[in-house]
Amino acid sequence: MEVSSSSRRILASLLETRTGQQLAVNRNWRIDTALAPIMREHRFENLDHLVTKLVTGSSPALTEQVIEALLNNETFFFRDKLPFDLLMGGPLKRIETARAAEKRIAIWSVGCSTGQEAYSIAMTFAEQEVRWRGWKIEIVGTDISRSAIGRARAGKYSQFEVQRGLPVMQMVRWFGEEGEGGWQISQKLRDMVRFEVRNIVERPPEPKQFDMILCRNVLLYFAPDMRRLAFSRMADALAPHGALMLGAAETVIGQTDRFVSDAENRGLYVPAAAAAAASRRVA
Repeated sequence: MEVSSSSRRILASLLETRTGQQLAVNRNWRIDTALAPIMREHRFENLDHLVTKLVTGSSPALTEQVIEALLNNETFFFRDKLPFDLLMGGPLKRIETARAAEKRIAIWSVGCSTGQEAYSIAMTFAEQEVRWRGWKIEIVGTDISRSAIGRARAGKYSQFEVQRGLPVMQMVRWFGEEGEGGWQISQKLRDMVRFEVRNIVERPPEPKQFDMILCRNVLLYFAPDMRRLAFSRMADALAPHGALMLGAAETVIGQTDRFVSDAENRGLYVPAAAAAAASRRVA
């Protein structure tokens, strides 16, 4: 499918205006892949015809469908397992100590897509049942895609989605077969997670004071000013003892002064104000 420069500019502008995400030139392939089914469904002869329809503003449903299609919803259970091991190690011990009196831990999965990351966190806590007995573990997954959040709330996945990242023992323990090739995640895990349609640059979800924030491979697609705003939102929402995890290709360096690298856990970030206060106490 040929993408004219004018059509690409309009699509990129629409996506950034509605979501804050940029459509980089090297992601033109995404337009082809994502919009081909919509072209067939609505019988548009070419992409310019589709874009013309969008420009008229006469079909909000079509506009929503196009935006949803252009969003990147790539995810799977325990994606890049090493970060999960890191997050559930040293930082969690620090959080456990800080929250010992109230026995409550809140975790925010930003850009959670169809829910696998949030459910992976829930599995990790559920499999340490004795350690967390009596604790309230609250996991919130947010994404701008309504269709992705709908699937996350349903907790239903294909055979391929369940097998991708999950060993057989976890698959059998936490899923039940439903229909041909379908798997339903357990009610226990679903009760641990709440999903919301929300843009990261908006106000943080409740409880607005999180112990962990995972925002992996989300900020890659944001313009610098939107990225700074996103960091500010997360800094406001993270407890002083909390930890932020970004994707492997993402960093706070040169992006924000609200976070610094976690001195004890390479690859994680902590609130700059809290780190500075800790340094003064040591000195």
